[in-house]
Amino acid sequence: MASSAGNSGKKLIQIDISSDSVCPWCFVGKKNLDKAIASTQDKYDFKLKWHPFFLDRSAPKEGVNKKEFFRKKFGSRYDQIVTRMTEVFKGLGLVYDLDGLTGSSWESHRLLWFAGQQGDDKQHKLAEALFNGYFVEGKFIGDKEFLVASAAKVGVEGAAEFLANPNNGAKEVEEDFQKFSSDISGVPHYLINGKYTLSGGQGSESFLRAFQIATGT
Repeated sequence: MASSAGNSGKKLIQIDISSDSVCPWCFVGKKNLDKAIASTQDKYDFKLKWHPFFLDRSAPKEGVNKKEFFRKKFGSRYDQIVTRMTEVFKGLGLVYDLDGLTGSSWESHRLLWFAGQQGDDKQHKLAEALFNGYFVEGKFIGDKEFLVASAAKVGVEGAAEFLANPNNGAKEVEEDFQKFSSDISGVPHYLINGKYTLSGGQGSESFLRAFQIATGT
């Protein structure tokens, strides 16, 4: 999926995705982006890169009850938000799971950066595995065992050793954030071919239009 144009004759579309692993609309956006890509692979080649964003820098590294955390965060809007996300996920064939723990997504961003060093396709697949684990399977985004298992599932090698040292990737994640995400206020955010932007949980039709505009087709 994440490939260069090479000699295919297709136009290349590069998409820089700013996202947080604990952002449900980022997962929704990915699903719709994947759908748009699948329907246009005869016309375009794609290069996808994921970049860090932090919805809550102060989120605890130790896991806290997901439902309690979001009830406190959203207050009276909690039930409405959960109902809406449940409906959106159902439309994608997914079950929105609020069981388990939530907390800092920092470790997941270190791992996503590391995956990107082994290939854009592995990074893209890892983003899927992390989203699915956190939002559908009730996994804790800061759980090292979950992170390592997700990495292994998509063919990322050396994840356990990489994550064992907290300094690994730390500088690079911060630099990546500053370059791609420091001037935006929310995610998901998509920069297409370095000039055209989309924000929010866009439908696949929005991506298709963006592809056409970005490539002049």
